[in-house]
Amino acid sequence: MNKPWRLLKGWDHLVSTADGLAVDDCLAHTVSEQGSAPILHLYRFKPSVIVGKYQDIEAALNLDRCRARGVEYNRRSTGGGTVIMGERVVALGFGISLDHPRMNRSINAIFRVMSSILIRALKNLGVEAVFRPKNDLEVEGKKIAGLSASSEVGSGILFHCSMLVDFDIPLMLDIMNVPAEKNYEKGYNCFSQRLTTIERELGRPVSMDEVMEAIWRSYEEEFQVEFAPDELSPWEKVKVGELKVSRYEDPRWIFSQRHPRNRMGEALRKTRGGLLQVYLSLSGSIIEQVIITGDFFSSSADINRIESVLKWTPAVKQHILDNLGSVWTEEIIYGVEMEELAETIVQARINGFAAA
Repeated sequence: MNKPWRLLKGWDHLVSTADGLAVDDCLAHTVSEQGSAPILHLYRFKPSVIVGKYQDIEAALNLDRCRARGVEYNRRSTGGGTVIMGERVVALGFGISLDHPRMNRSINAIFRVMSSILIRALKNLGVEAVFRPKNDLEVEGKKIAGLSASSEVGSGILFHCSMLVDFDIPLMLDIMNVPAEKNYEKGYNCFSQRLTTIERELGRPVSMDEVMEAIWRSYEEEFQVEFAPDELSPWEKVKVGELKVSRYEDPRWIFSQRHPRNRMGEALRKTRGGLLQVYLSLSGSIIEQVIITGDFFSSSADINRIESVLKWTPAVKQHILDNLGSVWTEEIIYGVEMEELAETIVQARINGFAAA
C-alpha cells in the first residue's frame, strides 16, 4: 500500500452550503499548492439547493420559495445542473492532482474513473448502476447520483458527487422553476419516474454510515490505497475561511451568472455536454456581448476566452466559426461541439430580431 490518503469524515452532522463548498474548494488548493495526498470529503448538507457554476440561479430557482421554506441556496465551483441536498443525500468532494497517472489530465478520464468507483460502491450495497453521459449514474434509466468536476486550481482537480439515499421530490418541485404547463401532479410523476434512491432500490432503510463506508472503501479498492481519518490543517482552515468570504457568503458569487441587462437575443440548445444557454446583444449585425451559461463543464478561463474572441464578430455562422476556431480545443466545453455553439449563437440573433 502507498502512503495513506486523507479522509474527512463529516457526515455525523449537517453543514451549511458555505462551509461544505468552501472545504471542497480547499481540497484542490491543498493538493496543488501544499503537495497533499488526495483527500476525500464525505458529508451532509442542511436542506439546500446548489446550482452549477455556469447556471443562472434566478432562472433555475424560485428564490422566494427557498427563503420561505428555510432552504439555503448557493453556487458551487464545478459545472453541471441543480442539485437538492439534505440529510439523506451524500455530499462528496474529492481532491486529487491532475498529474496522477489515472487522471490523464482530461475530463473524460475523471468521469470514467470516478463513475466506476461509485458504481462499485453501489454494487457493494446491492444496487446495480451504470454511467449515463454526461454526468449521471442511473439504475434502469432513473438517476441515483450526479457527478461534476472542475480543474481551476493549478494541478489540482475537484470532483463532486451527490448520491440519493432518500429524496424529497415535493420540495424539489416547490423550489425549482419548472415549466408553467406542468401542474404539481404531472411534475411529481415526471420526476418520480426519472429519479430513484438507494432505499427505494433496496426496499429497506439504509444508514448513512453504511453508504459512506461503501464509498470510501471503493476508493481504496480502485486506487489500491488506504485512507486515514484526518482533519483540516491550520493552513487549510485559513483557506476555507477565505473561500467562504470571497465566494459562498458573497452575493456577487452566488448571483454571478445573470441575464445581460439589455438582452437582444436568447437561445437554448440541448447538447451531449449539457444545456447551452446563450444571451446575445448586437450593435447592428455585430456581436457586442455574448454570455454563455448552462449546466455544462468547462473552466472560467475557457468560457471567458470564448466570450472574448466572439466580441465584435459579425453574427454570421462562418465568421463565428472562424473566430471560435482560434481558441477551440476538444474539451474546452466538455461534450459540446464548436458547430453547436455557433448555431446556438446564430439562433439567439434570429430570436432577438423576431422579438424586436
